[in-house]
Amino acid sequence: MRIRSWVAIVLLTSAATLAFPQAPQTRAEALSALRHADAATRAEAVAWLATRGGMEDAGLLHERLRDESSFVRNYAEQGLWLLWSRSGDADIDQRMARGTEAMQGGRYAEAVSVFTDVIEKKPGFAEGWNRRATVHYLAGEFDKSIADCHEVLKRNPRHFGALSGMGQIHFQLEQWDKALEWYRRALDVNPNMLGVEMNIRLIEEKLQARPAPGRST
Repeated sequence: MRIRSWVAIVLLTSAATLAFPQAPQTRAEALSALRHADAATRAEAVAWLATRGGMEDAGLLHERLRDESSFVRNYAEQGLWLLWSRSGDADIDQRMARGTEAMQGGRYAEAVSVFTDVIEKKPGFAEGWNRRATVHYLAGEFDKSIADCHEVLKRNPRHFGALSGMGQIHFQLEQWDKALEWYRRALDVNPNMLGVEMNIRLIEEKLQARPAPGRST
């Protein structure tokens, strides 16, 4: 569950051909470049898989979330969002864009309607559920958002957006133990989420300050 600027991601990946080494021309070249000693070459490979690969390539991008280069790690995170956003169906992708525009414009009822239509047409597409979970969260419908996050995770168990989204919902509800559990799960998948790290520290401080059972304040 996360609102992304898909245009910004596309610009980021396309810009690689301007500033980086020669981009891979084939899947084989991309797979080889993923393990190149040069970070820019690895980032090119990530961009290639993010824009031309499929869900079967998600594991390769997950590996780069632990790359020694923070630059490559950032590319891998954005690349996964881009990969997840493609349904393989032009009509569904157009509906997703329309729903996202409504969501970002604060037209939550419209966005829910569009994403529900996406879910009905392509129930196996995890990002349809995730986008609707985001709208429900923004609208304060936390129970509905939790239900949709669970549906995301059934289809994409390493969706760190949905995992951190669950943490955020429980954080808002001041359910600290549950929030901590979900945040830690998200960070285990993607260790680069600084906001999640900060919230974990905040919760740990709250829990340490919590009176022991049976003690009055």
